Amino acid sequence: MAEVLLYHHVLGLTPGVRDFAEELRRAGHTVHVPDLYDGRTFGSSPEGMAHVRQTGFDTIIKRGAAAAEALPAGLVYAGFSMGVLPAQMLAQTRAGAKGALLFESCIPVSEFGGAWPADVPVQIHGMEDDPSFAGEGDIDAARDLVRTAPSAELFLYPGDRHLFADTSLPSYDEAAATLLTRRVLVFLDAVE
Repeated sequence: MAEVLLYHHVLGLTPGVRDFAEELRRAGHTVHVPDLYDGRTFGSSPEGMAHVRQTGFDTIIKRGAAAAEALPAGLVYAGFSMGVLPAQMLAQTRAGAKGALLFESCIPVSEFGGAWPADVPVQIHGMEDDPSFAGEGDIDAARDLVRTAPSAELFLYPGDRHLFADTSLPSYDEAAATLLTRRVLVFLDAVE
C-alpha cells in the first residue's frame, strides 16, 4: 500500500479534503494531511487567495516541505489546486518520491528545477473548461509534462468546475469525483 502526503487547496483543510483522505485510507493507504493554514479555512477562493498572498506562496511551499521532513522519502505527493505547489515541488526534488497526484493544477516543471524525474509516475486531473485549470495555463503545463515524462497521465473531465472532488463545496461533481477517485486508487495500488 502507498503512503500519501496530501495538501489541501486554497480554502484550507475542508471536510471534503478530509473525506478524500479517508476514502484513500479505507482502501488501505496511509494518508497524511497537513494543515498549511494552522486551522483556518475560507468561504471563497478570493478570501483564501488573499490569505496565501499575505502569507506568501514561498511560505506555503516551505510549510509543505516541512510537513514532509519527518516522513519517509518513499511518498506519493498529492495536492488539490494550490496544494499542488508543495506536492509537485517535492515530487520533483525530494529523493525517493514514489509518485505524484496533481488535482486541478499543474506548474511548469521548470519552476522546480527542470525535467520531471523519469522514475516518478504522475497523474494530473482537471476539468476541461475550468477557468482556473484550463484558463490560467495549468492545462498547458500538464500537457507539456505528459509529452516529456515517461509515466505521466492527464485526465480531463467534462465541465467547468474547480475543486470538483471536494464533497463539502458547491463545486462538487459526484460523477467526476468518483471517476477521479477510482483512477487515483488504481494509481496508488500500482505504487511499489
